[in-house]
Amino acid sequence: MPTRHTPEPSRWDGPAGRTAPERLLVRLEWRVIRRLDGRLSGGYRTAHRGTGTDFAGLREYTDGDDARHIDWNVTARRGEPHLRVFNEDRELTVWLVLDRSASMTVGPLGRGKHDVLSELALVLARLFSRGGNRVGALLYDTGAVRTVPPGTGRRHALRIGHELARTAGPGRRGSTTNLAAMLDAVDKLARRRALIVVVSDFIGDGDWEQSLLRLMPRHEIVALRVTDAADDELPEAGLVVIEDAETGEQLVVDTGDPLLRERVRAGVAERDARLAAGMRRASVPMHRIGTDADLATALIEVVASTQRRRT
Repeated sequence: MPTRHTPEPSRWDGPAGRTAPERLLVRLEWRVIRRLDGRLSGGYRTAHRGTGTDFAGLREYTDGDDARHIDWNVTARRGEPHLRVFNEDRELTVWLVLDRSASMTVGPLGRGKHDVLSELALVLARLFSRGGNRVGALLYDTGAVRTVPPGTGRRHALRIGHELARTAGPGRRGSTTNLAAMLDAVDKLARRRALIVVVSDFIGDGDWEQSLLRLMPRHEIVALRVTDAADDELPEAGLVVIEDAETGEQLVVDTGDPLLRERVRAGVAERDARLAAGMRRASVPMHRIGTDADLATALIEVVASTQRRRT
């Protein structure tokens, strides 16, 4: 049962001049984007399959390759069959599906899950748009959908940041994560083939697998699961009042009770197994990013994992 904290107001409040999203983006450009530049956007150059028209280079022919793409001049010169390799030259449209439900408030002050989500959104928008791709965002909170239409460039990344900053904190009491509704909403928006990046803690109820399976034939989907230790562990603090961040339900519990702690562990394990199995059935890669993680290192691993799956 995730608990909530009051979001740090100063996170988005800034003096005249540079706004808080601008300050955050400058910090991310310095600390994160420099390390990722050329790796993330290259890893997702295109969501389209095929030969394309942008010549990328040559490589040796291997069994199973399409013989129509053999470069016969190079093959004659080198004495070994060589293949012409192309990149797809159509622009990539990226949709960021951003979970603004109440459970995303969990985490340390200034570094809660919603802070990590905001950083991820700005970094991904900036990196993808620098490659000439168009990035849109869908912010979902209990049926209230706010959309930033696809665009490109640094100013557009800041537009997404300002949209995230419009509320003092994500989620309202009773705003549970509804993954099916989030996926259905982006399905209506993404009319052309796209890369869909879902950023959420995936803590919620509902049957979302059918919604995911409807998206899969037309789009490439990646799930970034933002987590915090408070999602999984009940701290030993004696008798405490705990509040469900999404429903507002309050209970007095003895956190030292071994039976209660075991029930919590079993519930967490069941939740995680159900989520992993659903993603596996839909062939959607899911990457866990903790509130204590180094963002650049985590995203480099996401890209490396994606490239391993494609080879």
